[in-house]
Amino acid sequence: MDVLQIAALLLSLAAVFSYINHRYVRLPTTIGLMLIALLVSLALLGLDLAGLTFPADWARHVLDGVDFNRTLLHGMLSFLLFAGALHVNLEDLARQKWVIGILASFGVLASTLLIGILAWGLFGLLGVEIGFIYCLLFGALISPTDPIAVMGILKSAGAPKSLETKIAGESLFNDGVGVVIFLVLLGIATSGEVSTSEVALLFAEEALGGLVFGLASGWLAYRMLASVDNYQVEILITLALVMGGYAIADVIHVSAPISVVVAGLLIGNQGRMMAMSENTREHLDTFWELVDEILNAVLFVLIGLEVLALTFHEEYLLAALLLIPLVLLSRFISVGIPVSLMRRYRPFSPNAVKVLTWGGLRGGISVALALSLPIGPERDAILAITYVVVVFSILVQGLSVGRLLRSIAA
Repeated sequence: MDVLQIAALLLSLAAVFSYINHRYVRLPTTIGLMLIALLVSLALLGLDLAGLTFPADWARHVLDGVDFNRTLLHGMLSFLLFAGALHVNLEDLARQKWVIGILASFGVLASTLLIGILAWGLFGLLGVEIGFIYCLLFGALISPTDPIAVMGILKSAGAPKSLETKIAGESLFNDGVGVVIFLVLLGIATSGEVSTSEVALLFAEEALGGLVFGLASGWLAYRMLASVDNYQVEILITLALVMGGYAIADVIHVSAPISVVVAGLLIGNQGRMMAMSENTREHLDTFWELVDEILNAVLFVLIGLEVLALTFHEEYLLAALLLIPLVLLSRFISVGIPVSLMRRYRPFSPNAVKVLTWGGLRGGISVALALSLPIGPERDAILAITYVVVVFSILVQGLSVGRLLRSIAA
């Protein structure tokens, strides 16, 4: 199948599954789509085990034509991050900048180390042969909270405004930090060593470079928006900002996710107030909300179907089930320590650590990073374990975070 046929199939599945979810299942859209796609995939696997191999083999053939890593990290992610950042209030974000910055940096580093150590010990007990550096790689890819999953759930969870800003802001920036940490560890795993100066240079290029490039590209788009009053042209400018900006950031080796988030914040705040008419704002919001919904639908269908392409063994499943509470514990510690220290200087809601822990969902970015690992037994194990942790995060945490917030508010 060519790219157009695969895209048509995925969009058709997303439409059918959305209809089924809306009419009968009535779960939040992203969760319902992933659950239905996962159940369909498991049914195909059941037919495969029963001897009817064609449906599952055909589905695997289709999935082989979808490079999930490139599709998400170098395709959908730019649109989804921009759409999310477009509606984040910059003043609210600025008030929480220290909290968000510390959680998105120290929190990810601490979680990576904790998960890596705990995973290494667990794998040793289970007899799963995975080196310590690959355990740290698992920690790096599973530590960042996924902005796509988090912001999709927060829309209907009813979190307090300040807490919602902290969770959304952290999720928008910590994936960029997590990717840098992942790339550093991957360099160590594949080449044997990376010097401290190389680590510092990579971080400066990726994170700080992404920030500067995002400001520059966002400012250029803002000036163009301010000079015209035609919503068709202005929507095209934002599309060029997202697609062109992301592509250029990749070429010049700065963090494309961070650059798109920064540009989105600039356009969504300064651009919305100073460079757009009311008519343009309405059309722009409608367009990007539609893009966000469509791509989210396709992404979560893909996550549900991806189980067909994975290799599962009993020890992988057991390790994944045991790692779920360890990942949550690591999140609790890496969030709890900085929040406890910052409570001396600023107020937090009494149950902030609980909500930040349980509301820190993992999603497609973790699966995409796992798929980028070098081919080998470590990749198979980490990919299978990552997938189970992500499914648990979206289905169990995603469905219960609203209930947690209501119980805390009661």
